[in-house]
Amino acid sequence: MLSPEQNECVAIDIDEFSYLPAQAETLGVPVPRVERIGLDLADGRRLSALRFGDGTPRITLLHGAGLNAHTWDTTVLSLQRPVLAIDLAGHGDSSWRSDVDYTPRTLAADVAAALDVWTDVPQVIVGQSLGGLTGAAVAAARPDLVAELVVVDITPGIDTSAGPAALREFYAGPTDFATRDELVDRAISFGFGGTRSDTERGVFLNTRVRADGRVEWKHHFAHLAAQALATSDAADPAAAPVLDGSGWEDLFGVSAPLTLVRATHGFVAEADADEFATRLPHTRTVVLQATHNVQETAPAELAALIRASAAAA
Repeated sequence: MLSPEQNECVAIDIDEFSYLPAQAETLGVPVPRVERIGLDLADGRRLSALRFGDGTPRITLLHGAGLNAHTWDTTVLSLQRPVLAIDLAGHGDSSWRSDVDYTPRTLAADVAAALDVWTDVPQVIVGQSLGGLTGAAVAAARPDLVAELVVVDITPGIDTSAGPAALREFYAGPTDFATRDELVDRAISFGFGGTRSDTERGVFLNTRVRADGRVEWKHHFAHLAAQALATSDAADPAAAPVLDGSGWEDLFGVSAPLTLVRATHGFVAEADADEFATRLPHTRTVVLQATHNVQETAPAELAALIRASAAAA
């Protein structure tokens, strides 16, 4: 396994934006200008992001655990607005943390530093799962950066360990493979992904080719899960960040308009949404027909909600 310092010395064998034209054609929309940008942080790590469109972004997207900025591609294409999609620490092209601290408040410090550099207006922050709690931590600590917060299919205290049991087993397996096809076959055998082409896209965008030619997951959680299994550690490192106890405190500190998006087939049950509304009566709840990764299974509907929020912000 690569060390956190080595994890940026990797090869990309095809362009990461090569899937966008086909996705845009399916939606009947143009492909926006897109570029990968990076920010060197004070502690020597690097934060990476995708910037879509021309002009100053008013929308910032934060992905969930084990994902990366490309999980938003279809939603961004549907939006047709300038957007910033950030790879959280330990994910995508952003550096891994040597202290393995991927709690929302820690991740939020990186996001705030990035928004100070990459944006010049308060953002509509849309965060899914871990990204939602991270967005809450940003909004509580730096209200000047946030015009509105949309939390997608997560509330503090939800036990996410039951739902993604198969996903944890999947990531706790091998962390490197001879080819991406081998990994695609494994994903399909676990019942993940839709068509093979969709699975190939997801695998490509969440893996990299090491200097020795082996293919490995980009995100740190897969490697931590495998380490935990090898050492018989009962703790689930991939679940730890979204179980951080400061979530309610951060949400209470959000002064910007706040929306909870509940997926009908996601992690947030009706009772969880009711608790959210009781604790935070000034918020609204929107229910979408989707799985936990709403940005992938209901992108047009989520884009419409984000577009309306950005127009009102």
